[in-house]
Amino acid sequence: MAIRRINTVCPRNCYSTCSFRVQVEDGRITGYSTQPANRATPEGMCLKGQSYIERVYARDRILYPLRKETSGTFKRISWPEALREIAGKMMLYKKQYGPHSIFFYSSSGSSGVVNDFSLAFWRLFGGATVSYGNLCWPAGLEATRMTLGDNRHNVPWDLENARLILLWGKNAAETNVHEMIFIRKAQEQGARLVVIDPRRTPTAEKADLLIQPKPGTDGALALGIARFLIKKDMVDHDFIRDHVKGYDSFTRSLGSYDMDTVSRITGVPVSYIEKLAGMIGGIQPMTLIPGYGMQRYTNGGQTIRCLLSLSVITGNIGKPGACWHYANLQSYVFDKVKEPLSYYPEGNHSLFRQTVSKARLGIDLLQQKDPEIKMIWVERGNPVTQNPDTNSNLKAFEKADFRVVVEQFMTDTAREADIILPAKSLFEQADLVGSYWNPYIQLKQKVIEPPEEIKPETEIYYLLAKELGYSDKELEGILPRNNEALENWLKERIKSYPELSWDQLIEGPVIAPGIQEIAFSDKHFPTASGKIELYSDEIARRWGVDPLPSFTLPKEIPGKSRYPLYLLTPNTKNRIHSQFGNLDIIRQLDPGPVAEINPEDAAKRGIREGDTIRIYNDRGELRVKCRYNYGQIPGCVVIPNGYWISEGGGVNFLSAPRETDMGHGTAFHDNLVEIEHIS
Repeated sequence: MAIRRINTVCPRNCYSTCSFRVQVEDGRITGYSTQPANRATPEGMCLKGQSYIERVYARDRILYPLRKETSGTFKRISWPEALREIAGKMMLYKKQYGPHSIFFYSSSGSSGVVNDFSLAFWRLFGGATVSYGNLCWPAGLEATRMTLGDNRHNVPWDLENARLILLWGKNAAETNVHEMIFIRKAQEQGARLVVIDPRRTPTAEKADLLIQPKPGTDGALALGIARFLIKKDMVDHDFIRDHVKGYDSFTRSLGSYDMDTVSRITGVPVSYIEKLAGMIGGIQPMTLIPGYGMQRYTNGGQTIRCLLSLSVITGNIGKPGACWHYANLQSYVFDKVKEPLSYYPEGNHSLFRQTVSKARLGIDLLQQKDPEIKMIWVERGNPVTQNPDTNSNLKAFEKADFRVVVEQFMTDTAREADIILPAKSLFEQADLVGSYWNPYIQLKQKVIEPPEEIKPETEIYYLLAKELGYSDKELEGILPRNNEALENWLKERIKSYPELSWDQLIEGPVIAPGIQEIAFSDKHFPTASGKIELYSDEIARRWGVDPLPSFTLPKEIPGKSRYPLYLLTPNTKNRIHSQFGNLDIIRQLDPGPVAEINPEDAAKRGIREGDTIRIYNDRGELRVKCRYNYGQIPGCVVIPNGYWISEGGGVNFLSAPRETDMGHGTAFHDNLVEIEHIS
């Protein structure tokens, strides 16, 4: 029996981007082991990673093309049938309405540079309508870029050098499990850990101090702390003098953020705010690690700037153990644009009509004119339920004449398709993968052959281009025709960097060229002024917000709405958004959606633990079982995002299609609801 052990990497949209080794016996994956060469993920994969064998060989994996019948059921068809029908529709719509009548949507279901070929195909076709913005993190990216000049942070293991660690709105024990290794090591050396979160999470159980503000008020809390630090002279004057623009203006802007006012806004007692402020001002070095949830409000970008100001005025930038730890894009060396505000490719922008916001997907699709959207193509995403306003998303998909979805499983979006094309797994094609947390570039090797009728997206596009009438000469250098051509293309990408080689990457992860292990250690800040910009003319000009870090309330707040409860839809350790939840190994631990409520809120409404409750607002409703949670503050309902409609989920039936204040992000959490007892 032939046994091979092959290095690879998890390409999911996750901080860790874990390295691991795959054991293959006679062409079938039989096990995994850790890859110790990756200092950031030394203990190997999480539960989701451990479920990959089931995911690859799952009984409900889509293994061949499917066409929806008039009855609504799906019937197996051949690849020639599928490609012929798709190509026929595309040529018809292009001829009658133009290429912008086709909407191409992709998201972050799987990362890697091979995804570039998707836009290469649509460019070849003559264009399409595409989306702009991002569901995940752009408000925070833009806030950080406008303030520091770039999105980078210290390497993960530098956390061991910190003496104060603030996890602000981040539940690392569930969503970034390897980070907890370095936090634990720092604590063993005397570091203090503070968690700031409306919920008492597994991460909070490890903390020295837990602060629980009302959702959406973190910016006010940060500004109150900044005012305290300045008044108590607990700031780094030398660092501010040499490296900060706008400090005096920032100081003058804080007059209204006295402790009593901040306590009233946030719900945090004054004594706790002062204790936290004293720790920030008195313990060096400090690493502040914000989560992504806070910047998913309409005030999200400015919230991140308010938090970042605390690292700036205390001089906790550019030193070992001192870091603003939001996103590290240093390993994305192959990306022409690290995180584009738009989805325009290189070249002729007129090919791509960019008029659909990911935050307003359904609404914008329904409003497209000259031409209307006739066809939708979806890959690497589940937008029906993962984008805000599921009701509008469904209407937009229903309105289109023809829908193609490339998928591994029968997701809510796949159910809306006319044709489903089976997607590859991570083990069935090579790719190069960076990380937004660790400093490595990694080769995701091809480990096994895909099942007989599954084709990688690159091959799908090549075959579809041939069906559309393009010749091999026209496709040369644009779309690889097979795996050999793809790997040659990847090797060419690597040649741009003498520090990298294919042989090195086969052996394991490699530190990206040019990495600053301590971000901004050279005190070079690539802003317009060359300094950290607490006052940013560009941010005011580009986004129409205050040039200083400032706080405004979210659009929906209790007391100014008929709905009194915040709906929080965090991530969970058992899923990456809507992925993995259909697997048996995950269902054993997480059989379906449950709403967590504080018993105080339940008592007011006559709700007992285990009751079925209706969660509703003007936009929609969900009906799920409830569970008491004494550790979350009153006034909140918590349901993790990612549950499919078919399993009783769909939190975005309740969310509004709103963008964040900057970066074209998605304000999922600006969302109030009411609950009532059903049974």
